[in-house]
Amino acid sequence: MQQPSEVSWPQGFAIHTGHAGLQDDGRDDVAILVSTVPATCAAVFTRSRFAGASIALSREAGRAGNARGVVVLARNANVATGAAGAADAAEIRDRVASIVGIPAGELLIASTGVIGRRYPMAAVRQHLDSVKWPVEGSDFAAAARTIMTTDTHPKLHTARVGEARIVGIAKGVGMIEPDMATMLAFVCTDAEIGPEQLDRTFRRVVDRTFNSVSIDTDTSTSDTAAIFANGLAGPVDAEAFEEALSQVCLALVRDIASDGEGAGRLIVVEVRGARDDAQARRVGKSIVNSPLVKTMVHGGDPNWGRVTMAIGKCQDDLDIDADRVRIAFGGIEVYPDEPDGPVLAAMVSHLRSDEVRIGVELGIADATWTVYGCDLTEDYVRLNSSYTT
Repeated sequence: MQQPSEVSWPQGFAIHTGHAGLQDDGRDDVAILVSTVPATCAAVFTRSRFAGASIALSREAGRAGNARGVVVLARNANVATGAAGAADAAEIRDRVASIVGIPAGELLIASTGVIGRRYPMAAVRQHLDSVKWPVEGSDFAAAARTIMTTDTHPKLHTARVGEARIVGIAKGVGMIEPDMATMLAFVCTDAEIGPEQLDRTFRRVVDRTFNSVSIDTDTSTSDTAAIFANGLAGPVDAEAFEEALSQVCLALVRDIASDGEGAGRLIVVEVRGARDDAQARRVGKSIVNSPLVKTMVHGGDPNWGRVTMAIGKCQDDLDIDADRVRIAFGGIEVYPDEPDGPVLAAMVSHLRSDEVRIGVELGIADATWTVYGCDLTEDYVRLNSSYTT
């Protein structure tokens, strides 16, 4: 994995960022990211029954596999805004497509932020009328900053595979419990990959990364993850590309989990010895989503009984046998044998580190899964009790 300073951006992407006044905070809140040449695309979206108007438009555009960019509006989700909100989203996408000179069907639109409020369309129109295209350069760091809501820092990671480059940006700190995707995440590459292969690869990577992070068990209405590949760097080895893409997406996931609203610690739960992947993920999610486990981690309290409780909640998994289960914190086994003084002290020390690792061995078969989350703090309650006021 390379840091942004160590690698140049993928070829052939143009980016505009600017302030349209979606909130009166002076921050940039509109990002336009488009390949300057035709591209292939793969995308996954929330399955929320209250999905926003942007999701409906982007699902349709994503199906064709030839979308080449996205317009993102931050700090307003445009969800639960009815027919008027749907018309607003369509108008914005049409305007941006016209500005950059591509069919509207080749452009995704994504929104994130407050639910239940329409866009301030007069301000958005005024901003879009001022956009000059084409733009020079591709400032992915500016785009990562622009799509933030309550994030404390931008999320951006890069990698190389052969002659090709990969860059991913994301936002997400709360209302994250994945269902096909999570938060907003956009990956761009100049690797040459066909749409079917790109779709298969991206879905596999999303499953192990963006679909394996949870902050608060709440599924967003606006979750979107997409990748755009314009082929300017030529073909790459498929396995090497998937590995590099996984590295970028996993780094974004770790950023998201550690930046959960009010978070103080990253929680990584690795489940081994499961019957299948679905069971391993289910058990991991039960642990990382437990408020009692989250508060245990926040307080550095060595209450490993809360982990046994969370595993036990998977009551439909009849093949889970407490006598075969093993639990460890930071590689230190704490169940089934009760920790003695030195072991307890080591466990407490680990619980007070920035990253807390919980390992579970189910002893059933050989499936594994890792999930990511964060602790539950007083700041989470403070932030979310006054989000719109």
